[in-house]
Amino acid sequence: MFKKEIKEGEAGLTGTEEIIAFLGKGTEFKGVLSYEGTVRIDGKVEGEIITKGTLVVGESAIINAEVAVGTLICGGKITGNINSKDKAHLLAPATIIGTIKTPVLIIEEGVRFDGKCDMLAKEEKKVSQITPEKGIRIAGVKGAD
Repeated sequence: MFKKEIKEGEAGLTGTEEIIAFLGKGTEFKGVLSYEGTVRIDGKVEGEIITKGTLVVGESAIINAEVAVGTLICGGKITGNINSKDKAHLLAPATIIGTIKTPVLIIEEGVRFDGKCDMLAKEEKKVSQITPEKGIRIAGVKGAD
């Protein structure tokens, strides 16, 4: 619907991203925002944001929500828990208050982060156990005793 060239310094992206929705400065949204693709927010959002796509949060944005996204690029303020499946990139002067769960976290100098970070791998791998009497045992493998 909208094509906007996002400059690297502006949003942390390179190239052209197709923005399917844009909540501009001065707009407010309350409820559940669910979408596919890339959405940019420069206004206020309260509630829940759910997508497998990308959420771009501009410097003027104020978000009080539970956020579950594929990729987060944030330069604004988010209060709430963030679950970013692929990557979270926090740009100055972003403020994050809450827990971030993501396998990749990039925080620029000048970002305020007050909360907890849980960096889980994209896929959990089987863990080896070492037992003194049997040596190494690998979970799920027969004859490894």
